[in-house]
Amino acid sequence: MLQDLLWEKQTGFVDSAMSRCKIYFIVRITTIGFLRFVSLNLAAAWILFGFTICADLVVKAQSEPSATDPQVQKIYGEAKAAEARGDLAAAAASYQSLLLNAPHLGPAYNNLGALYLRLREYKQAAEILEKGLKIDPKMSSASALLGIALYEMGDYGGARRHLETALRANPKDDHAELYLANDLIKLNEWESAASHLRQLAQRQPKNQEIWYLLGKVHMKLSEQALSKLNEIDADSVWVHEISGEIMEGMKNFDGALIEYKKAVEIAPKQAGFHYALANAYWSLQSWDAATQQFREELAIDSSNCMAQWKLGNIVLEKHEDATVALADIEKALATCPNLVQARVDRARALLKLDRNEEAAKDLLIAEQSNPEEPSIHFLLAQAYRGLGRTKEALAEMAIFSKLEEDNRAAVAERAKKVIQNQENATPQN
Repeated sequence: MLQDLLWEKQTGFVDSAMSRCKIYFIVRITTIGFLRFVSLNLAAAWILFGFTICADLVVKAQSEPSATDPQVQKIYGEAKAAEARGDLAAAAASYQSLLLNAPHLGPAYNNLGALYLRLREYKQAAEILEKGLKIDPKMSSASALLGIALYEMGDYGGARRHLETALRANPKDDHAELYLANDLIKLNEWESAASHLRQLAQRQPKNQEIWYLLGKVHMKLSEQALSKLNEIDADSVWVHEISGEIMEGMKNFDGALIEYKKAVEIAPKQAGFHYALANAYWSLQSWDAATQQFREELAIDSSNCMAQWKLGNIVLEKHEDATVALADIEKALATCPNLVQARVDRARALLKLDRNEEAAKDLLIAEQSNPEEPSIHFLLAQAYRGLGRTKEALAEMAIFSKLEEDNRAAVAERAKKVIQNQENATPQN
C-alpha cells in the first residue's frame, strides 16, 4: 500500500490557499447585498480583511518548497534508495526530513506511515497518517493504513471507521478489506465480517486464509444460533435435530441416533426428521432400521430423492434383487436426474442384470462429474468387458489402479505425519 510520491499530480498548498480565497469571496459577495443596507463601511472592511488573509495564505504557500523543488526531490530520492536496499529506518528518517521542508505534501505522510507500519511502530504510524489526512482527506491509501495501524494497536472501533472509508473510495482494496473483516470479527460483528469475506473469496478463490476466516465466522454464527435455540426451548425438535447434525458431522453416529430419535418422537409427521434418523442408521450399515425410516420419510415426502435412492442402495449392499434396487433408483432419478450417486448405483444394478450398454452410459455421465472417483472407473471397466471392448476395459482398469495407488499413498503420508508429530510431542528422557 506504499504509494510513490506523484509530485506532478500534487496541486500543493498554493492551490489550496487559492481555493480557500475563492470560497471566502463567494460567501462574502453573496452577503454584500445585505451588508450595504447595514453598513457600507462594514462591507468594505470585510472585503479588505479577506484580501489581507488571502494574501498572507498565498505568500506563505509560495514560500514553501514545492514537489518539484530540487531539495525535495533529492530527499525523496534518498528515501526511495534507502527503502530499496531494505534500510527502512533510514527511509523513514528521509521522509521526516522531507516533511520538515515541505509539510503540505500529502503523499509523504502516506509513505512515512507505511514505513512505520513495516517497522511495527504503530503509534507513530497512526500519528503521521492522521496528519496526512488533514492535509489531504481524499488519500484512501492513508485511510487504509491508518485503519491497519489502529487495528494493530487494538483500537478496533477506530480502525473500522478508517477501513470502511478506504473501501468506499477503493472497493477492491483486498488488503484493507481483509483487515476490515478481521476487525469486524474482533468487534463480534459476525454477519458483516461474513459479507466482506464472501466478497474477498469471490475475488481470491485460492486464498486459504479467507476461507479459514469465513469458516470460523460461520462456526460462530452456528454457535449463536444453537445457543438461541437452547435459550428458547432446550427440548425442542429443532434443538435435537441440530444437535444430531453436529454429532453426525463429528462421526458420532450413536450420539446422533439418540438426538434424531427424540426429534422423530416430538414431530413424527415432520418432513426430514425420519430421513435424518435413517441416514444415521445407513452410515452405521444398520440396513433394516435405515430401510424402515427411509420408507417413513417417503410416506411423508414422496419427492425425497435421496431417501428413494438409498432404499435402492441398501438393496444392492445386501446383495438382494437388482430389479427391486433398479426400480427404487429410477424413481429417485426421475425426481433428481443430476444425482450422480444414484447414476452409479443404477449402473451397478444394470451390470448385475447384464445390461452393460445402459450401465456404461450412466457411468460415463458420472465420470464427467467426478473423474477422480476410482469406483466409477472400476465399474466402467466391468461394463466394457461385458461389451467385449477389452482395450477400453484395460484403460479404465489402469486409471482405477492409478487412482487407488494415489489414494493409498496420500493416506500413508498422512499417517506418517501423524506418527512424526506424536513422536516430536513425546518428551525425551
